[in-house]
Amino acid sequence: MYLDNAKKAEIFGQYGKSATDTGSAESQIALFTYRIKHLTEHLKANHKDYRTARSLTQLVGKRRALLDYLYDRDINRYRAIVKALGLRK
Repeated sequence: MYLDNAKKAEIFGQYGKSATDTGSAESQIALFTYRIKHLTEHLKANHKDYRTARSLTQLVGKRRALLDYLYDRDINRYRAIVKALGLRK
């Protein structure tokens, strides 16, 4: 499996407040970004996998909603996570 508990803990520890901080917007955005990158690579090889394409679209929408939430609530946290993950608006 591409995403095991150790990898999740690493992502949460790097972008969240701790390794068990699964609820903060930053940690969720980082996890979604990791999954989006994985699904994008999968779709490059399997371009007719429409179910995965739909899942990828939904995941991008969830990440966008969390980024919009952070943008409205705390612009400094938003800028920090966008810069750390290398996202573009």
